[in-house]
Amino acid sequence: MTTQKPHWTLAGEYFESCNCEILCPCLLLGTRPTEGHCDVVLAFHIENGKYGDLDLSGLNAVQALTTPGVMSAGGGTLAVYVDDRANPEQRAALEEIFTGAAGGPPSLFGPMVANLLPTRSAPISFAAEGKKRSVTIVNVTAVTVEAITGAGGQAVWMENLRHPYSTRLAIARGSSSQYKDHQLSFDNSGRNGHYSRIDWSNA
Repeated sequence: MTTQKPHWTLAGEYFESCNCEILCPCLLLGTRPTEGHCDVVLAFHIENGKYGDLDLSGLNAVQALTTPGVMSAGGGTLAVYVDDRANPEQRAALEEIFTGAAGGPPSLFGPMVANLLPTRSAPISFAAEGKKRSVTIVNVTAVTVEAITGAGGQAVWMENLRHPYSTRLAIARGSSSQYKDHQLSFDNSGRNGHYSRIDWSNA
């Protein structure tokens, strides 16, 4: 018998850095990544969040995903990192959300993932300033993306996307982007990135 997951909501900031050339064709579902496979780090800051009655506000999380080919074809590996400031109940809630087990947008990555690695708790530093986003987990990942600008020096945005995390994304470049853990290692510096506000729930 399946146990019903608590209702959860979260709002905040998200960004990602992948190994595709700019612009990532994976935004058009079913399209092959420019390098033939996908390596991507995704980072999250929860400004306001609830998992049932449990407050998740102010906490951070990171996902690292690799897929051997077209993302929607599956066969991927997912690693999740949750904020070490979280208490045991908050950690469990973050793990449920960001592994996709609790439904909502992260669960849309489920068909892509064949290998879910053990979740790690770590100090996660997340920053959002102007057109720049960054995240650091010491000895694991350090990523900074900056928006590509258009008319008037404003960030260039894409609308009406089918991305599982946001239908509206800024186009960005990874000014520096490294990941190494779980016997996985990649450097996406100079490659594609995105950022957006998020407003999620599992309703």
